Amino acid sequence: MLDINDFDYPLPDERIPRHPVSPRDSSKLLLYRHGDITHDVFRHLPQYLPSETLLVYNNTRVIPARMIFHKATGARIEIFCLEPRIPTDYQINLAATDTVIWKCLVGNAKKWKGDSLQLPIAALNETLTAQEVGTEGNARLIRFTWNNNKYSFAELLDAIGQLPIPPYLNRDTEESDKIDYQTVYSRIKGSVAAPTAGLHFTDRVLNELRDKGIKTTELTLHVGAGTFQPVKTRDANQHSMHTEFIAVPRQTLVDIADNIGHIIAVGTTSVRTLESLYYLGLRVMDNEHSELHVTQFEPYEKETGVTVKEALSALIRYLDEHGATTLYGSTQIMIKPGFRFKVIEGMITNFHQPKSTLLLLVSALVGDDWKAIYRYALDNDFRFLSYGDSSLLFKA
Repeated sequence: MLDINDFDYPLPDERIPRHPVSPRDSSKLLLYRHGDITHDVFRHLPQYLPSETLLVYNNTRVIPARMIFHKATGARIEIFCLEPRIPTDYQINLAATDTVIWKCLVGNAKKWKGDSLQLPIAALNETLTAQEVGTEGNARLIRFTWNNNKYSFAELLDAIGQLPIPPYLNRDTEESDKIDYQTVYSRIKGSVAAPTAGLHFTDRVLNELRDKGIKTTELTLHVGAGTFQPVKTRDANQHSMHTEFIAVPRQTLVDIADNIGHIIAVGTTSVRTLESLYYLGLRVMDNEHSELHVTQFEPYEKETGVTVKEALSALIRYLDEHGATTLYGSTQIMIKPGFRFKVIEGMITNFHQPKSTLLLLVSALVGDDWKAIYRYALDNDFRFLSYGDSSLLFKA
């Protein structure tokens, strides 16, 4: 049993900032390597990375996925878009100009009772209609339709949607969040939560990394609301991990294959994607590529002699054989103590909630030293969670 209570720690509410520091690269940076813990400020990150490092970013962009509808009675219905269902491809769905279906969470659903809801969009002289067409677990399948094919669904969301900031901030979305809750390199729309490790980067830091010769590359993992899902079972192994969708350009696969042993991931989402690539490569090598998906415990069930480079090379060949330039897939991978990292040497990450799957991931990387790391952060006034401070952690 993996007792989730072993991954608890006291987190005072005053350590959870409701807004980020400004400028964003003035946040604190904890440094952990071979058991040693020190700290600095994030803008000095370049001096702590070896010159041969390949930094891997998640370039996903948070969409304004929360919409507020009202019934004729005045009842307030909140619809929170989680994942596209028809079409399932994020880019195609967001570019649609007449109708889409999304998996959604619905607030005050009892008051809806199945009738269509209309949301006028005055700025576009348009009306968005929402209709429930099915269920999926505790979520609803909602069809959105509109009349003017001049506008894409992404444009409608931009006009009326709210950015879904984390629920533990206990406040409404503010105008500043439209900038603060996006990384400076975000560009591929689809997430409903930010890859928060990247929020500390500024153009100044990116320029200094380039000046030092640090290589960078990008991938995409669209962060789902499941990232906030608490572990409700005492045995963390009984927790059901959420699925997230990934997209990795061919050039990124080449970059990773050429730099094994020197890869630092920016954020847990990049870690999940990078470590999933090995198992996607095994699927391709075994001709099991009808569904490019990594299951929750696959890494603990597959022990092979295949090297990371061989697995990545298989993915590159697979793309070439299909005339594709980007690898698309999904991952449900659960990284917990006992996980054997095959791709990364370390990661940049924020400080995570007690008893969370993200803290399990940190523990997998640094072992029981996570306790000393978090105790140091608490003793040195670090800020926690999405708008908190950062850390650079190397494998124990």
